[in-house]
Amino acid sequence: MSDTQRPARSLAKIAGIVAAATLISKLFGLFRQQAIAAAFGVGPAFGAFNFAYVIPGFLLILLGGINGPFHSAIVSVLAKRKREEAAPIVEAITTLVVGILLILMVGMLLFAEPLIHLVAPGLFVTPEQFAQTGEPLAVYETLVQTREIAILQFRIMAPLAVLAGLIGIGFGTLNASDQYWLPSISPIFSSLSVLLGLGGLALYLGSDITAPENAWLGGAVLAGSVVAGAGVQWLVQLPVQWRSGLGTLRPRFNFRQREVREVINIMGPATFSSGMMQINVWTDLFFASFIPNAAAAVSAMGYASLLVQTPLGILSNVILVPLLPVFSRLAAPGDWPDLKQRIRQGLMMTAVTMLPISALMMALAVPISRVVYERYAFTEEDAFFTASVLVAYALGMFFYLSRDVLVRVFYALEDAQTPFRISIVNIFLNALLDFLLVRPLGAVGLVLATVGVNLISLLVMLWVLHRRLNGLPLGQWSRITFLLTLGSGVSGAIALFTLRLTEGWLGTEGFLILLAQLAIAGAAGFLVFFIYAKQLRLPELELFVDRIMQKLSRRRSE
Repeated sequence: MSDTQRPARSLAKIAGIVAAATLISKLFGLFRQQAIAAAFGVGPAFGAFNFAYVIPGFLLILLGGINGPFHSAIVSVLAKRKREEAAPIVEAITTLVVGILLILMVGMLLFAEPLIHLVAPGLFVTPEQFAQTGEPLAVYETLVQTREIAILQFRIMAPLAVLAGLIGIGFGTLNASDQYWLPSISPIFSSLSVLLGLGGLALYLGSDITAPENAWLGGAVLAGSVVAGAGVQWLVQLPVQWRSGLGTLRPRFNFRQREVREVINIMGPATFSSGMMQINVWTDLFFASFIPNAAAAVSAMGYASLLVQTPLGILSNVILVPLLPVFSRLAAPGDWPDLKQRIRQGLMMTAVTMLPISALMMALAVPISRVVYERYAFTEEDAFFTASVLVAYALGMFFYLSRDVLVRVFYALEDAQTPFRISIVNIFLNALLDFLLVRPLGAVGLVLATVGVNLISLLVMLWVLHRRLNGLPLGQWSRITFLLTLGSGVSGAIALFTLRLTEGWLGTEGFLILLAQLAIAGAAGFLVFFIYAKQLRLPELELFVDRIMQKLSRRRSE
């Protein structure tokens, strides 16, 4: 299904299509999260959803996500086959996967309560156990409501198990036939479905949408909208898939066909490996369920995580995508001196971008949370709580992306085992740090545990590469990173000082006032860092600026 005569520039076109579609999807994802915040704040409806979504979301990300195991396995097998050979393979895989996932869906419906207990045991504490925390009775009543709504939402979202497999198969099938726009843009339908569902709920309930007694209905609508969005996401792929001759919904049971077995053999290890990160997510929520106001804790973690993932997702593409093929070309021992320079380039570009952004997000966490989320049910108090979690997330941005740079180096060296072993150890380390930090620090402690795991992973990978590549200039890299950290700290302090000045001048109320203060303080901080970093004469800073300018000039010329 691949065309060897396709021009080389098609790779750039494909990257552009995927990048544009992903950006649009992320924008609608932000709108969706803002709508959820406005409707539910940090109350039990969204808090319960975070727990109920763990298993269905795990399946949707793992099986239905782009670059997930289903997607990758199907692309790798179908891309090497002729188009007319694809339909029987796709139909057999669909039959097998749907059969297995239907059984899983029935199990989720029948055992919803014990599965929620597995995910969030802290929601099932007895009144006597809760009394030992010293929290008011109203907090316990909210906890019970969160638990019951989570069980309801879990049952509503059980069909996501089947839809996840169908979406993943569709993604892989369309990509294997060089169709990229629809798979990349289709997540927008999930966001639109939630926006429409919440819009209908607002029309039905009016101002009562934020009332505690309507949390049940709101939670059910949120879960149902997610399922409807996934259903639309799958259905829009079908006509394109059928017209392309890439299989229909016809059942086929030739599971012993060589190509079908090949897909299964690729999917198995890939699914296990891809699940490591989701296990860490579950671990965090497991311990979060023991926080007295668990709904507020997990809600704030969800809102703050989105704010951090947005710049991380954009800049990771700018930094990592161009370096991946370079790392691979320099994997031979004779090229290791050049490889070390490229590793430095990746790490220093990460430091130049992530450290000042982290410092500014930490300094401006409150106005960021208020500008993005504070409206209707999401109160100023919720914004301050989310901001405290955002500070912890921002602290680890550099460690997170630097670790990803080094993981790509290991892959270029054809060593997937070392990152995999480290990820296995990280599961237990994350659980230990969660256990130690959740009681004194609550949700902030859970985020700091993740930051600690990423930092330790980064240091271990540097040490392994230092030995494997016959030495890395770690002292020099550490000195530059320290100087950039110092400059970032100064820029954060300037931004905070500027924010306080503008607050004294303009006050702290009103969306436009908050937005203006955020823009002024952020610009002041970035300007200070840029002037400081220029004095260090780092080639990575010049490279990053040149890359951004090239993208801007290319857009103007278009």
